[in-house]
Amino acid sequence: MQTFRNLVPDSALVEETIRLLHSSGGRAPATEVCANVLELPDLDEAAASSLVNELIGEDWRLRVTEDGFEVEVLCEDDECRALSETDFVVFDIETTGPKMPPSRVMEIGAARVHAGRIVAEFQTLVNPLMPIPPFIAGLTGIRDEMVADAPTFDEVAGRWLNFAGTSVLVAHNAVFDVRFINHEVSNIFPGRRMMNSHICTVSLARQLLPELKSFRLAALAEHFSVPHRTRHRAGDDARATARVFLRLLEHLEENGVRDLSGARRFQKLLPANGNGQAKEASNH
Repeated sequence: MQTFRNLVPDSALVEETIRLLHSSGGRAPATEVCANVLELPDLDEAAASSLVNELIGEDWRLRVTEDGFEVEVLCEDDECRALSETDFVVFDIETTGPKMPPSRVMEIGAARVHAGRIVAEFQTLVNPLMPIPPFIAGLTGIRDEMVADAPTFDEVAGRWLNFAGTSVLVAHNAVFDVRFINHEVSNIFPGRRMMNSHICTVSLARQLLPELKSFRLAALAEHFSVPHRTRHRAGDDARATARVFLRLLEHLEENGVRDLSGARRFQKLLPANGNGQAKEASNH
């Protein structure tokens, strides 16, 4: 079976270990990992090393050092990378419904952004192996006969994972899209998920453009004069989101935000309107 560098074990403990190591300069004693992550503070070095080996054994991003007593992180800390040097994959999915399961992905669109421009695109219909509900068909224009001969997700997963690589994922309402596509990935690669960090254009726009009344993709596209021909189709939505994201990157730079960590902190702020109420945000 082909292996993909952006697939890692879906383990909260491993992610906590990586955060601990990054905060410690990339390396820490196995006993410290056991104490802080596994909440086992009184282990000797041999026992700690054995437990940590079992914890991280299937994750290429970490390794126990040759002496067996320390753990180090092998992957780059994306949070420190300059936005101008970061590869982004801006993507959108269309699904048969809002909840997974039982809903499935029926279209994927994506645009790779590097150095201020779109450099590659990805688009495919996906056979969801279930009927498309009438409301969804009316909303998207995607009907059962259109996906009948389309590849299933397991047939496009390799192409998608290769296109995404280890880039930072960007989406409009990113939590929904990332969780949904990771659910599909986990059906093919049990216990695995995409390792990619992500940024949400809704959250960024809410911070950078608090004067807007709506943060729907259509509203942002209109604000930035971005062409958006076909709504609720993954390819056009991803392309429009990518162009909106490029404009948001310009606004981030104007606000002195120049690395991924800064962008992530910036999008988590909670602005309010004149009445002290958080403004509305929506996917599309």
